[in-house]
Amino acid sequence: MLKRFLIFSTLVLFAVQIAVASDRGDDATRTRKAAQVFKEIMDTPDKGIPHDLLESAKCIAIIPGDVKFAFIFGGNYGRGVATCRTSNGWSAPMFVAIEGGSVGYQIGGSSTDLIMLFMNEHALHSLLSDKFKLGADASVAAGPVGRKAAASTDLKLNAEILSYSRSKGIFAGVSLDGAVVQADKSGDQAAYGDNVDRHEILDGKVPVPESAMGLIQELRDYGK
Repeated sequence: MLKRFLIFSTLVLFAVQIAVASDRGDDATRTRKAAQVFKEIMDTPDKGIPHDLLESAKCIAIIPGDVKFAFIFGGNYGRGVATCRTSNGWSAPMFVAIEGGSVGYQIGGSSTDLIMLFMNEHALHSLLSDKFKLGADASVAAGPVGRKAAASTDLKLNAEILSYSRSKGIFAGVSLDGAVVQADKSGDQAAYGDNVDRHEILDGKVPVPESAMGLIQELRDYGK
């Protein structure tokens, strides 16, 4: 009983530390890591996300596996960024968090990068909500891999969100069914101020910060 109590107390303390740290998180570092993850994945020969999917995606979310990841009560938690297409190009990044015990961000100390493509207006509205569950509030499927994959005929394209993961150098579509995505309001406030509105961020009404220019340029280069 004492052993269980000590384990539980340690997990509670660790979870609180993660929550506090997330309020003081370095948004610039998170955004740069997201740009790095996207570039590395898209530069992999004969791999990456099909270009036609990038061209038709409304938004993209990137969760770097080595930024703010931790076990929390048997589940997993990660923080990243999301950006959407506007009439003037990709928007400034909105900060997001994702959690779910079945996602497996870290198994045996190995972190996993995640990418999600939001393919239609309903998926976009889900992203703008405070919290939504993949598979319940928005349909999700493992995305096809390969720059020239025949994605247009794939039944997976019926999904509102296509998801991918990279772990130990292996990039593949992954099912994130059951994971919960939510707005990281503390991240938005740290980057843009207390009065920021995430609708305005993703609508392109908030200027892209200098720290996010690299990410936006990578998306422009590969998602034209």
